[in-house]
Amino acid sequence: MGRGRQRGRSQRKHFKESRENVWKRPKSEATENAVAEKPTWEPFLTDNPSFEEYYKEQGIVKAEEWDVFMDILRKPLPAAFRVNSNSQFCDDIISILENDFVKSLQAEAIEGGELEAIKPLPWYPKNLAWHSNFSRKEIRKNKILERFHEFLKLETEVGNMTRQEAVSMVPPLFLDVHPDHFVLDMCAAPGSKTFQLLEIIHGASEPGTLPNGMVVANDVDFQRSNLLIHQTKRMCTSNLIVTNHEGQQFPGCRLKGLSDDIPIHQLSFDRVLCDVPCSGDGTLRKAPDIWRKWNSGMGNGLHSLQVILAMRGLSLLKVGGKMIYSTCSMNPVEDEAVVAEILRRCGDSVELVDVSDKLTELIRRPGLKTWKVRDKGGWFNSYKDVPQNRRRGVFVSMFPSGKSLKDSTETTQENENGGVNGSEDGCKETDNSVVDAIPDEPVVEVSDLPLERCMRLVPHDQNTGAFFIAVLHKVSPLPEFQEKPNPRKHSSKNNADSTEKSPAEEAVVSANAEPVDSPVEKVIEADANSEKDDSLEPEKQNTEGKTITEEKEANPSHAAGKRKVPMQGKWKGFDPVVFLKEETLIDSIKEFYGIKDESFPLYGHLVTRNTDTSSVKRIYYVSNSVKEVLQLNFAVGQQLKIASVGLKMFERQSAKEGSSKPCSFRISSEGLPVILPYITKQVLYTPMADFKHLLEHKSIKFSDFVNPQLGQKATDLVLGCCVVILSDGEEPVKVDATTIAISCWRGNNSLAVMITPADCQELLERLAERTPKTEGGSVNGNNSDSEAMETA
Repeated sequence: MGRGRQRGRSQRKHFKESRENVWKRPKSEATENAVAEKPTWEPFLTDNPSFEEYYKEQGIVKAEEWDVFMDILRKPLPAAFRVNSNSQFCDDIISILENDFVKSLQAEAIEGGELEAIKPLPWYPKNLAWHSNFSRKEIRKNKILERFHEFLKLETEVGNMTRQEAVSMVPPLFLDVHPDHFVLDMCAAPGSKTFQLLEIIHGASEPGTLPNGMVVANDVDFQRSNLLIHQTKRMCTSNLIVTNHEGQQFPGCRLKGLSDDIPIHQLSFDRVLCDVPCSGDGTLRKAPDIWRKWNSGMGNGLHSLQVILAMRGLSLLKVGGKMIYSTCSMNPVEDEAVVAEILRRCGDSVELVDVSDKLTELIRRPGLKTWKVRDKGGWFNSYKDVPQNRRRGVFVSMFPSGKSLKDSTETTQENENGGVNGSEDGCKETDNSVVDAIPDEPVVEVSDLPLERCMRLVPHDQNTGAFFIAVLHKVSPLPEFQEKPNPRKHSSKNNADSTEKSPAEEAVVSANAEPVDSPVEKVIEADANSEKDDSLEPEKQNTEGKTITEEKEANPSHAAGKRKVPMQGKWKGFDPVVFLKEETLIDSIKEFYGIKDESFPLYGHLVTRNTDTSSVKRIYYVSNSVKEVLQLNFAVGQQLKIASVGLKMFERQSAKEGSSKPCSFRISSEGLPVILPYITKQVLYTPMADFKHLLEHKSIKFSDFVNPQLGQKATDLVLGCCVVILSDGEEPVKVDATTIAISCWRGNNSLAVMITPADCQELLERLAERTPKTEGGSVNGNNSDSEAMETA
């Protein structure tokens, strides 16, 4: 018997205590009140007096702009999308947008009071990003926009396009990523920016080669990590690792001692994108439910976490590297206050970069130099104004000067002793961190840091959401911080100075990403070890592929009858990552598809997620850079909690006729673009007519090919997976980025496609557009085989 439907924890509790099940009303009651309680949909309220009061006081826009600012916030956010620059149909899609939808949707735009229906974002390179003047709801509901909506859905599903808020596209453009860079996306889900970073890395590399760089995409939430994996899977990249860590505890994987077998000895990055969790009020137009939820305490509560995340990002950054700190919040406590605290802690080792000369068509505003902090209905201009009982929720790092009452007192004493003029109340600073004030008026602090170099994107400048971006450059190793006690172990201990320090200041952050072990790094490692279950022994060997799962399987005393929980090193519930070393299996794949190891090495680049190689279902291919990180991870005891790695290249064919053949693994549709140039066997070159015929019918008998000779060539293939390449004739063509190919299965009497219906539809639509242009000529733009095309 199965376990049946699983109930939630709260629901089980109600049943256990014989209490009324509050989650499910009796049927009789539901029937009686069905008519009376029929809900009527009401739009979200777009009003919050606290929100208006807060941002008016902060002065994020000028008083004369306020009404325009609020009006645009109450309107739905226009849909935006980005074309994948690495898609082989990139130019086709941009052409469709420019020559079809720009014109066909124009009438609808004019009716809505807009000049243009869709247009490319002027600041995004190569017309790859587009802005529509319709909201996502309008695109879904409006019948006139139905064809446009279906186009967006299909292209997004197959990976040619990503639907993404316009301002969210900005941070990766300022990161200046190169193809050989190691990039960390600390809080990556849902994955739109990660996809962008991968596009940049692949787009800047040599055609036909894999980049030397890679992206590590991390997110603390396991379910959001799955969404991230789904998003990035459309990129078809072997240069990606997805991890599932708290960003502030992301492991540095420092290898103690040198080893010639391990190319890298610690995990550090050339670029870091730190797009931190925030209150999200910059997304009000997209998520109007924030209007009723918003309060000033949301930003205050996240400030400390944001500082810790940013500091951890900087500690993982190489000297000379760049980090983006960004939020989708307008709150200066989450924005400028965090950047100011970072700069104070790092001193001269980190600088805030002025990028005003980059992307000049992007309208941006400078960061604020002064702001206030609100808590429990009161406004505070400086930390000295905060009552003693509120200093556990309002921290000194939230204010522009970042100075505590103790700092102010010391400054005053210096003034008195040194003969420098000081204020009578002993609170005036001498470093221009406060504005001169009339007696009895509150003193307003002004930061002396160059926060104007930060960028604020406000909604009414370019009809977008709101965003905050700061570009940080690490010019030297971070200063060593005094080792702090573990906050988890000493949480009950009340410090005398607790009112003067924020949790962010007490947090454990790595001070230096250099090879020398910092005391803080040791604390992090000790903290991670203290959280482990005592029943799980750490790995005692660094042999690649050896995990706790194998030890448990070898132990006959292991409890039988229960489903085995996967283990990845010390990480419970995660499938292991194992380098595939089964030579017989790898040789069978190489021989079957004619892959030469010198041109496309498989040994050392194939990984599985199963320790039992006899039951491997999927084989993943990893680039050199990912391979090096995996080797380091094994050497340090698998500190990385890996949710996904590499590119799915081969899948075991479960059909009876496939499992008994020379090679039981077929090429996956995701992996085909990468391995295609290196396949020399099991290839069938097909003219346009037969290629389209195959896509339309999904399966064709050998006798039903338009070209009879093609049927004979298909018969000559070995039973199993094969690759069908669109060509001008039946002769081999040079494979490049424009080559169109699909995976198929050569059965006993027929050929069947092995791609999704969406991919079939996409290919048919793109080929239908190309056919008129290439009549009497080449599919690939070459006129040498026109006669073969006419015959087909």
